[in-house]
Amino acid sequence: MSADVRGGSARSELADLPLRDELRGELPYGAPQLVVPVQLNVNENPYPPSGNVVAAIAAAVAEAATTLNRYPDREFLPLRADLAAFLNADADVELQPSQLWAANGSNEIMQQLLQAFGGPGRTAVSFAPTYSMYPEYARNTHTTWVAGRRNTDFSLDLRHAAELIAEHQPSVIILTSPNNPTGTALPLDDVRVVLDAAPGVVVVDEAYAEFRRAGVPSALTLLAEHPELVVTRTMSKAFALAGGRLGYLAAAAAVVDAVRIVRLPYHLSAVAQATARAALAHSAELLATVDTLRVERDDTVSWLRAVGLRAAESDSNFVLFGTFADRHAVWQGLLDRGVLIRETGPDGWLRVSIGTRDEMRAFRTALSEVAKDLLDPRMGDHT
Repeated sequence: MSADVRGGSARSELADLPLRDELRGELPYGAPQLVVPVQLNVNENPYPPSGNVVAAIAAAVAEAATTLNRYPDREFLPLRADLAAFLNADADVELQPSQLWAANGSNEIMQQLLQAFGGPGRTAVSFAPTYSMYPEYARNTHTTWVAGRRNTDFSLDLRHAAELIAEHQPSVIILTSPNNPTGTALPLDDVRVVLDAAPGVVVVDEAYAEFRRAGVPSALTLLAEHPELVVTRTMSKAFALAGGRLGYLAAAAAVVDAVRIVRLPYHLSAVAQATARAALAHSAELLATVDTLRVERDDTVSWLRAVGLRAAESDSNFVLFGTFADRHAVWQGLLDRGVLIRETGPDGWLRVSIGTRDEMRAFRTALSEVAKDLLDPRMGDHT
């Protein structure tokens, strides 16, 4: 049976199942997974781990494999200590292992937080445009989802935020810095305003924090004075460990205890723990590519603006750019030339992940060629 026929059959069978009403008509989340020469659509680090790091991870996994007949350490305190040490150095804070928690990607961390603090009769609030998975976490945990708006420059509209919080009294507020898909960082003063107004927990998602520009502080610095604050991170991006699936949070120990109540038993495998610890032991080497990607990001922003396009300020490893009357035509034109980016964000905008120098050169060349047919012809002079 072909994949297409099986897919149609599966959809038909799904309609006959006693599925939850709010899931009917929904599709699984996922960016396009296409085999193309230049993949710049899911914000991965384009530089794979070095042979030295691969060998260290392989050795750690081999050692863990000798105990795979046993369940993994469900509290994984050694990994939590390593994560605390990394964050303490990154943000100049003093976190204890009891304040750290990890799971299979920051996706699972977010879902655990909403399992603990959301639920029926409770509300989660965020501000669009932002990460498209947030409302799905809310849906999956029976949490009411409310999306406020941002200013035209994608900064937080603090007056609107305060009004929305006062109206809905959310048990969870999700802020994102740098924000996805815009790339914009959130000033700590804005975070403080939200914390002062919040009746519940405030989650600051810092999945791309390692890419922030010099002088941009982390919300981790606010943890000591705000026990209702949660800061989430991931090893998928800057650490080039997207395939390792390791996300984590830092918060008051009481928040960690709340999440431990809803986590599944033995949720983090021995292999995942070993992989993450080996990667953290080589954090300096793995993060050495971050500066290169920052430079390429800033060059990309400058080039896009030079050719007459808009590009949002970015503290991440991607750039939101536009605007286009028919963004899908631009996306398709790039794909036809072997360059895959992401059709996401507000109408008229597209998002490009930052790749290697050669990949970004290919992106500029492809966009210039598309421009000759669809956009301002002068873009063809800027490759």
